[in-house]
Amino acid sequence: MKHHPKGLYYLAFTEMWERFSFYGMSALLTLYMVKDLLLPENAAKVVGLSALRSLIGFNGPLSNVAFAAIVYGWYAGLVYFTPIIGGWVADRVLGAKRTVMIGVLLMSAGHLAMSFYSTFLLALLLLILGSGFLKGNISAQVGTLYPREDESLRSRGYTIFSTGICIGAACGPVVTGLVAAVYGWHAGFDVAAVLMLLALVAYGLGQRHLPDDRPLAREREKAPPLTGAERKRVLVLLFVIALTIPAEIAYPMVWSIGILWVDQYVNLATPLGEVPSSWFSSMDSIGCILAAPVLVAFWGWQARRGSEPASVTKQGIGTGIVGCAALLFAYSNLGITTPNTVGAGWAVAGWLIMGLAWMYYWPTTLAIVSKAAPPRVASTLMGVAFLSPFVAHVMAGWVGSYFDQMSPSTFWAMDAAIAFAGAALILLLRGPLQRGLEGEVA
Repeated sequence: MKHHPKGLYYLAFTEMWERFSFYGMSALLTLYMVKDLLLPENAAKVVGLSALRSLIGFNGPLSNVAFAAIVYGWYAGLVYFTPIIGGWVADRVLGAKRTVMIGVLLMSAGHLAMSFYSTFLLALLLLILGSGFLKGNISAQVGTLYPREDESLRSRGYTIFSTGICIGAACGPVVTGLVAAVYGWHAGFDVAAVLMLLALVAYGLGQRHLPDDRPLAREREKAPPLTGAERKRVLVLLFVIALTIPAEIAYPMVWSIGILWVDQYVNLATPLGEVPSSWFSSMDSIGCILAAPVLVAFWGWQARRGSEPASVTKQGIGTGIVGCAALLFAYSNLGITTPNTVGAGWAVAGWLIMGLAWMYYWPTTLAIVSKAAPPRVASTLMGVAFLSPFVAHVMAGWVGSYFDQMSPSTFWAMDAAIAFAGAALILLLRGPLQRGLEGEVA
């Protein structure tokens, strides 16, 4: 039986702490803006906020909910845009190891800057840049640990790596949400800053288990251009990446509008008191964690029998599952207009199913990029993969701005329709795309 390399677990542990801090902060962001930052007495302290609000609301005034949704969408989107810059830096200048370390330090500084009203926008900028240096490069390093021809083992390796992401993403909102509830918003952001440094320690300890990746400028100058077959494969790869956009609009909606929906409509009362709405940001990650060992075993069993679905098919299945989860939210709120009356079980179920969906489509996408990308541009193309979440999150911010203009059930039904349309397109084109990724361009 084949075993996964030790470097995989160091990379997963590093990414776990990075996602802990990132999702811990993200769980607070929209609520923090609506309930605290955008209050007139606090908004006046934020450097550049009035100019940004004027820019975003150029065609008319925005409510605080709409403005927060759009800011969150741009922030989350740019977090996924900058990995292409980080990938280029790693491929051409510093190598992935040094680039990742710089990214961790920038993110730590960004979380710390969130502790002050005045530096709110600077904090978002530091977090965007730091994530760009870290995100694509650490994902690309996972692929370097596996033989290019072993697609099944590589796919399972990325699933294990993504489980580290999910553990951090599940724990982060619980810890930062609890600290923020007890000690205030800024204390919650401070926790994220401190724990980000654990990612740096974990990454440093795993250096000897990772391949040397120092860019060799002279060799790159002499390297021949991509062959015709490689260019065709890259074009197919870019199209496959673009097809994840509907899922990346519909699924991350739970991190911004979903938290506001829970805060307004879901009954959070328990015998021990009211649960913080920010804790729901952990639910989809818990779904990922529960799904991961089942999927790894299931796909391994299918691989041994020769019946494992192709990677593109897995993307389509995952996107369809996103739509099913959004429909649960729509059904649970159907005909209900009174605040805090939707059963929490519906929300929990929807979030857990979102986690299953993500494990189906996103680790598979990373594995596809890792295998299909020509080696000398692997980090750059891994950064390109994150352009899909960039475009999707920006679009999701715009879609989310309509939340307070329609009924919750209508909003979530629209979210589901976006995912179902994406799933149908992927499954319709899966044959030609899979052949194109394998070099047989149809």
